[in-house]
Amino acid sequence: MIRKGKRMTKQRRVILETLRRTKSHPTADWIYKEAKKELPDLSLGTVYRNLNKLKEEGEILELSFGSTFSRYDGNPENHYHFLCLQCDRMYDVDLPLQDNLEKLVEKELGCRVTSHRMEFYGKCGECLGNTKNTMP
Repeated sequence: MIRKGKRMTKQRRVILETLRRTKSHPTADWIYKEAKKELPDLSLGTVYRNLNKLKEEGEILELSFGSTFSRYDGNPENHYHFLCLQCDRMYDVDLPLQDNLEKLVEKELGCRVTSHRMEFYGKCGECLGNTKNTMP
């Protein structure tokens, strides 16, 4: 959902729509290649600038997992992720947020937690050869 009062250029709209059409948590390079199909004159620098702006406006999430590049998520709501260490696929984990963790941290540190992020790492069902438990 595009928030009111935010300037939405054609480039920004196409980048956001491209990102929201996929569940794959792509890199900026992938978004650039896909958006370029609709906007042939688009530059990679424009994609990065707009991704940063969309992140600042709360429209998308930037996910950095210690690799050399970030991935982006068109769902800005707080949710968990699973990253396959073998094939590098990333999936949303559809579990309720564990607010009790925030309360535990607040109690332990005497602070106020406003949100948290959690990732799970391992091998996906496909890499394990488990066709019964293959993720989308």
